[in-house]
Amino acid sequence: MSFGEEIRAARLTREWSQQQLAEAAGVSRPTVARVEGGEDVSTATLEKVAAALGLRVTLDTDERL
Repeated sequence: MSFGEEIRAARLTREWSQQQLAEAAGVSRPTVARVEGGEDVSTATLEKVAAALGLRVTLDTDERL
């Protein structure tokens, strides 16, 4: 599941609209739509949206690089 799909699933579990999540995260509703759609947004925005849902953003590194 992609990050955007995880955010959408968490939002729907809470029965929140995109507007409600946007208000809780301090971002705009179109920004929430961009996150859920997998579009490019800043790491700070991802962290705000995730935190509003009680989630954390982590990076998974591939040690083979």
